[in-house]
Amino acid sequence: MQQRATQGREARLAKAAGPVPGAVGGVVLLLPAGEETSNRRPSPVDRAALRPLARRLTRAGREAGLVSHVVQYRCRGWNETQAELARDARWAADEVVRRYGDVPICLAGIDMGGRAALHAGGHEAVNSVLALAPWLPEDDVAAPLEPVKQLAGRRVLIVHGTDDRRTDPELSFRLAGRAKKANRDVCRFEVHSDGHGLAQHRFEVASLAVDFVLGTLFGEPFSRPLRDAFAAPPPLGLRMPLAAGFGRTL
Repeated sequence: MQQRATQGREARLAKAAGPVPGAVGGVVLLLPAGEETSNRRPSPVDRAALRPLARRLTRAGREAGLVSHVVQYRCRGWNETQAELARDARWAADEVVRRYGDVPICLAGIDMGGRAALHAGGHEAVNSVLALAPWLPEDDVAAPLEPVKQLAGRRVLIVHGTDDRRTDPELSFRLAGRAKKANRDVCRFEVHSDGHGLAQHRFEVASLAVDFVLGTLFGEPFSRPLRDAFAAPPPLGLRMPLAAGFGRTL
């Protein structure tokens, strides 16, 4: 039934924002939100929600040759073991290699897209993963834990609002703790009093994303808070507060 529902659909990359192909130095793939189970077509509203961040990243990285693409999934559901959104994220990374050659990739996702970014982070062209308010399954003794070994060798940043009512911030903290054991280049920021969309501190979250992406893709120096978060041992580096006004004085 699932195969028939998505047969003939293809994942796509939205029109690039950034320099001409010959000048590309790195790519951000933005992965929209999704649903736990669904065969329906992906929501254009979810894709549109990521475009402001895509534009912000592109403006900040224009001189370095940063290109951003919002990924259009084949369907909007994760769909249990089929992990369709992660499969589409890996396809998108393959497509970047086909179009632009050997350039570093950052997977940046929100909600279910954050989970897809974490799962697909092991792609050989991916050097960093940004997960914003990632949707993660509840711990279940009968089910395997979310994988983290694929993140070895990648820099990983997780950002979560403490008042998120859709995706449990405690689950992303636990995942970050397990990932940190396999990979020291993992950190996590908490946005106090913010909800799932991270709307109250949109500027600060976008500034942190820019800091992370330019640092991981192009080697630009991280801001002090991000450096401290990577260097701090758990749990400090996994519960770093994102200060109000972050980015305005960088």
